Amino acid sequence: MNRRDSVLAVIALGVATPYAFSQQTGKLFSVGFLATGGAPPDHAVPASLRQAMRDLGYVEGKNIGYTGRWADAKVARLPALAAEMVKLNVDAIVTLGAPATAAAKNATASIPIVMTGPAGDAVKLRMIASLARPGGNITGVSDDAGPLSAKRMEILKEAVPKARRIAVIWNADDEAMTMRYSEIDNAARMLRVVVQPFGVRNPEDFGTTFNAMTREPPDALFLVADALTVLNRKRVIDFAGLHRIPAMYEFAQYVHAGGLMSYGPSGDDVNQIIARLLDRIFKGTKPSDIPVEQPTRYYLTINLNTAHDLGLTIPESLAVRADELIQ
Repeated sequence: MNRRDSVLAVIALGVATPYAFSQQTGKLFSVGFLATGGAPPDHAVPASLRQAMRDLGYVEGKNIGYTGRWADAKVARLPALAAEMVKLNVDAIVTLGAPATAAAKNATASIPIVMTGPAGDAVKLRMIASLARPGGNITGVSDDAGPLSAKRMEILKEAVPKARRIAVIWNADDEAMTMRYSEIDNAARMLRVVVQPFGVRNPEDFGTTFNAMTREPPDALFLVADALTVLNRKRVIDFAGLHRIPAMYEFAQYVHAGGLMSYGPSGDDVNQIIARLLDRIFKGTKPSDIPVEQPTRYYLTINLNTAHDLGLTIPESLAVRADELIQ
């Protein structure tokens, strides 16, 4: 290869990288992050998302910047926070949770929106036309609540074979979570167990729910994850431990905090998908032409210390399938 060909090869390689792409356009991409839940202690956009973008060549302060807004589970705050994002003229908005996605959608029809988190079935929620051709300005990640809820119930029943009544706590003000509750109820009927429904709408409702479960103890518990239940997760985990109630959670963070078990996608995996979608948008692909994706892997996490405290023996058939055993 002569010197001219070598130079051209280096240039071609550089053009293929996001940093070189932004250098060509003179662009510093701005990402807005709008979350239904609470802000982390550092008030920063999730580290795994920023790392996934770095892996694709996006360097903070050089060719990308982030702005985060959190509603602290106060859905009424979301429209104003979404409007702030529009005024900041960000290049894309990453939304966490169905209410945040709805607020962003109502705030702009032009800025690309990449949804993530427990967004529920985005088609049934009328956020997109279809997974393959979402239309509009929204793409992202959407889970299949039906099969996933059924699988979680099956795992919980396998862990607690004698369970006949399972309490379900969910945010009744969140349409996506109510849809998820309906799928759990359907799965329960297939497993011939009775659901004890507890729809909560504010932090005070958890106390009422705990009182009801104390009067009529369930055999097991299923907590549906959203901004409200995440902010109150320690109360639920502590109550379940005190009353020796085996509980299924949707994400491993609950199990690391003392919950019994979870089955769900990894936030790191999801953020890698989100980063890839943002990269496509920044390179010119319209969100309407980017299929909405679903997580490809789900992780079973079991806290054996919690099982011991509950006096529960985890079946070997379940333990060997676990991706993580905490002990």
